Amino acid sequence: MQFKGAFTALVTPFSNGQLDEEAYRKLIEWQIQSGINGVVPCGTTGESATMSHDEHKRVIRICVDQVKGRVPVLAGAGSNNTAEAVELTRFAKEAGADGALLITPYYNKPTQEGLYQHFKRIAEEVSMPFILYNVPGRTSVNLLPPTVARLNKDIPDVVGIKEATGDLNQVSQVLEFCGPDFQVLSGDDFTVLPLLSVGGCGVISVVSNILPDKMSALCSAWFAADLPKAREMHYLLASFSRMMFIETNPIPVKTALSLMGRINLEMRLPLTPMSPANSETLRGFLADKKLI
Repeated sequence: MQFKGAFTALVTPFSNGQLDEEAYRKLIEWQIQSGINGVVPCGTTGESATMSHDEHKRVIRICVDQVKGRVPVLAGAGSNNTAEAVELTRFAKEAGADGALLITPYYNKPTQEGLYQHFKRIAEEVSMPFILYNVPGRTSVNLLPPTVARLNKDIPDVVGIKEATGDLNQVSQVLEFCGPDFQVLSGDDFTVLPLLSVGGCGVISVVSNILPDKMSALCSAWFAADLPKAREMHYLLASFSRMMFIETNPIPVKTALSLMGRINLEMRLPLTPMSPANSETLRGFLADKKLI
């Protein structure tokens, strides 16, 4: 499997409103040196919604250049505008990304047929491995298992899905309908181990921005059939997962990385800094865990 293990949904560091390329390259390098299995630029955690197309493309290009083929790069390339998704996916391929992460169209609330036709159109225009991204909490639409199976059957480039429903029954149905070679990645840091247990192959993680070694260790332990170690990592990471979502992602994880000295604390409106109370809670938590 090409997309297996722990993939980090990378934050995008900013400085004075601009991409902080130096901090971004350093973050990627630290991730790789810490044993991460892959990286995802321009996802939700990377604030893709508030980047211009030029910025989006620059972030992908920098990521591919910094990685230099050492781990897979799964580039966020989705949109609620099908033509725009085609353009971003085409660029991801030209930039040298190993695959494209394609979110279901948000806000439009397409039918299951609309979802099918959206991904079909992208595949007609660009050929590369596609990981679908199902996150109903952000998009208000749920890509249902029969539709995933139809896409997998009809479109060879649809090789997997990032499942962020938190619904293990739905994940089980996806694997039942698509077979064990379909690459199902968790989109919820809380459910990595349960998802692996039903046949998933990894995670696209927020928490691994700050703990790449621990998240990759969880996946490695599972694949080595070391269930006690995998369970240990699961419970070690549980409190971090809760802390990274005490406010809207990526606000807490960017705050944590800034407290760790890895990026400036800057995000784009409509995201705002953490409340003072939550910020102090996070600082105390990280200090207690000896990360700062």
